[in-house]
Amino acid sequence: MSGIIGKKVGMTSIFDAEGKNIPCTVIEAGPCVVTQLRTVDTDGYTAVQLAFDDKKEKNTSGPLKGHFTKAKTTPKRKLVEFKNFEDVKALGDIVSVEIFAEGDYVDVVGTSKGKGFQGVVKRHGFGGVGGQTHGQHNRLRAPGSLGASSWPSRVFKGMRMAGRMGGDRVKIQNLQVLKVYTEQNLLVISGSIPGAKGSYVIVDK
Repeated sequence: MSGIIGKKVGMTSIFDAEGKNIPCTVIEAGPCVVTQLRTVDTDGYTAVQLAFDDKKEKNTSGPLKGHFTKAKTTPKRKLVEFKNFEDVKALGDIVSVEIFAEGDYVDVVGTSKGKGFQGVVKRHGFGGVGGQTHGQHNRLRAPGSLGASSWPSRVFKGMRMAGRMGGDRVKIQNLQVLKVYTEQNLLVISGSIPGAKGSYVIVDK
């Protein structure tokens, strides 16, 4: 399974050959540098570690400076490991959008937008506690009864309640690669992907 690290640029739409308007997301993918090769002998598993997005050397810790120097590259912000990489890679190799082709189907992993502490109507789609004609006052968006009484005298685990919403790791599967711009290091992928503009994403082939 090949992959690459990218950064979400934003959304747009394009027309296909049949004239359909397809919403899509633009991702700045790579170029990524191979900074470490995991092997069964030393690590117990095989994987390829990629690094993306330049970082100032003064903001990089000493151990990481040595790690990047060993790979003969500048300090990077994002490090991700990919298991079962299709091609054989060596330390310092470059991985670019050329590993993708138009028509490929990919899985994209990102961190969803954080929305803070939200109530049950926004977080879970509850309908609220009836209308104002039923004796309600300033609690139309309240969760209502939690379903527990003298037995079991507790709230069951997993009850949908108010809480922190968003900021989760989300994977969207089977998205189609519509365009590949190798010179600009851009991927145009159908549909929406999680995260805000400028956030890091992982594209798995």
